[in-house]
Amino acid sequence: MRPTLVLASTSPQRRTILEQLRIPFVVEAPVYEEHDPPDADPVDLVRAHAVGKARSVHQMGNMTLGIDTTVHSGGRVYGKAADAEQAGAMLRELSGRTHTVLSGICLITPEDEAVEHAETLVTFRSLDEALVAGYLTGGEWRGRAGAYAIQGLGGRFVERIEGDYLNVVGLPGALLVAMLERLAPTLLRNT
Repeated sequence: MRPTLVLASTSPQRRTILEQLRIPFVVEAPVYEEHDPPDADPVDLVRAHAVGKARSVHQMGNMTLGIDTTVHSGGRVYGKAADAEQAGAMLRELSGRTHTVLSGICLITPEDEAVEHAETLVTFRSLDEALVAGYLTGGEWRGRAGAYAIQGLGGRFVERIEGDYLNVVGLPGALLVAMLERLAPTLLRNT
């Protein structure tokens, strides 16, 4: 029997990606409170959050995966919007510009703990007010770093991406597979 990965996340997008990659997993909600200081280095931030989430649910002998994703541009970190007004402000700031989607991954195995990160560049086309207003009304922005979901209607904002599309959805698949090949190859055996 293959080992199971404990996903320290309740994100439906992350569950879907693991299912698509045929990696067996169970979900456990992390018991970790994120703190996003405005002057924090984005790489340090996502890596620290990924570690905090993974460690908050890890039990000896298990394999645990913690992930954190954020958006940053021009020295500013765009986390999850508190309300529609803040979401609209984020989208207007990202309009017509390239931003970075950054994810930290922490993989804890019985033998090791590895922390890495992935970056994907996303360029938004210029967004008009009607498009932003319609998007905000639909509520898809809720719970999303940068206030958009590329796999949904937020995909309408995107002119191009450079890097791992799955990273923008919320879990950098290429990086995760590379980490598993190195640290837990049995999880990658097809059923």
